[in-house]
Amino acid sequence: MSKRSIIPGFRLSLGLSMFYLSILVFIPLSVVFIKSFELSAVEFWQTVTNPRVLASYRVSFMTALGAALINTVFGLIVAWVLVRYQFPGKKLIDALVDIPFALPTAVAGIALTALYAKNGWIGSFLEPLGIKVAYSPLGIVIALTFIGIPFVVRTVQPVIEDMEKEMEEAAVMLGAYRLRTFFQVILPTLYPALLTGFTLAFARGIGEYGSVVFISGNMPLVTEISPLLIMTKLEQYDYAGATAIAAVMLIVSFLLLLLINLLQWRMNRRMTANS
Repeated sequence: MSKRSIIPGFRLSLGLSMFYLSILVFIPLSVVFIKSFELSAVEFWQTVTNPRVLASYRVSFMTALGAALINTVFGLIVAWVLVRYQFPGKKLIDALVDIPFALPTAVAGIALTALYAKNGWIGSFLEPLGIKVAYSPLGIVIALTFIGIPFVVRTVQPVIEDMEKEMEEAAVMLGAYRLRTFFQVILPTLYPALLTGFTLAFARGIGEYGSVVFISGNMPLVTEISPLLIMTKLEQYDYAGATAIAAVMLIVSFLLLLLINLLQWRMNRRMTANS
């Protein structure tokens, strides 16, 4: 006899879950591909391999990757400080971490542009040094770092809170240096959470529009992102072209996220086997 769940209603809850996901996720995503099929194979290929479109893919994915890597490092540091140390203003800093979640992305883009423009508070100091932030790929990375940092902090923070300090103390008592304790004792425990935070920040950065469109300058082949090209084609009523670009972004994003999830699954399996 098959085992029954303590809480009944598996079939009903599964049906409701699939219906909910179909309405909100599966059907809208399928429409992207269906709409792009209005183009012939040649037209589709010409659209998605246009030099301007290829450059926008490169800008979107590379800046999102760079920002996610930065957030992974500094998000870990911020989460560690918020969990392991007591200091004045800790609750305020903890609350400020969530500001990018609540702040409209367009407001964030305008604020960052005002700060890092040539005559901005920070940009006026960087410009004489030959460092151009606003209207450059560096500005896009900064914008994506701003909106992605909460994903890493809020993913890693609960794991650090659940870590036992006795494990670190035992490593030190056995003669391990601080760096060795961090890399061989602490970091392996945080790998899955860090990878999850990286994935969330990377996925958010790929599709970000509001905070990037102001600080990037939207220069074709240089700082133009794929979401902006999609919006441009929609404004031109080129729905098939817009969905073709979106379909390519969706496929590449899915493959990258699938690869990251496979790595995370292997890490979890290895950690379970070692324990």
